[in-house]
Amino acid sequence: MDDILNKLSKSQFRSRFKLNTKDKVYIKEKGLETIKQHAVDFVEKRIAPANIINDGKQTPMRNHPVFKAQHATATCCRKCINKWHGFPLNTELNDAQKEYIVNLIMCWIQKQIDE
Repeated sequence: MDDILNKLSKSQFRSRFKLNTKDKVYIKEKGLETIKQHAVDFVEKRIAPANIINDGKQTPMRNHPVFKAQHATATCCRKCINKWHGFPLNTELNDAQKEYIVNLIMCWIQKQIDE
């Protein structure tokens, strides 16, 4: 995870995403397990299907820490996932791929909390 997060941090676009105080309070109130479940749900519904009609527009850039994490980790849409992580387009994500994405999102969130 550290290798890909390091590469992503060198992207001017990806590196601008940060958790703010409101996000960190929300995470503290909900707990990391709840945030992880949100990530699982978002990935399953918005990212995992083989064909996403609004690909590239399905993940807001704010209003939830997971959304910010998805943009920071290039897991916001299938095109970004294909470019940065090599998962094929137009193919449903398998369990291992979904787990990788959720773990990457949570790793980024944890690093943000620890800063």
